[in-house]
Amino acid sequence: MTRTVMCRKFKEELEGLDRAPYPGPKGQDIFENVSKKAWQEWLAHQTTLINEKHLNMMDPATRTYLQEQMDKFMTGGDYEKAEGLTPEQK
Repeated sequence: MTRTVMCRKFKEELEGLDRAPYPGPKGQDIFENVSKKAWQEWLAHQTTLINEKHLNMMDPATRTYLQEQMDKFMTGGDYEKAEGLTPEQK
């Protein structure tokens, strides 16, 4: 049976993650309040930010920046978008 959560981002009951993505309280909070769909969207957006901004994941400031952006992304805050990315036209 699939586990569901009230997703913080989408404000609806959606399929939850299979496990916490981080250790500790932050990971548990994400596990309990973020849907699998929202988490996948964040991972794609995070990858775009890392690539476009040429972020160094070894830099603690980069990890702090991405954590802040993730929090904004999940709560509907004003998070940074990729500057050079244009949506595909269908």
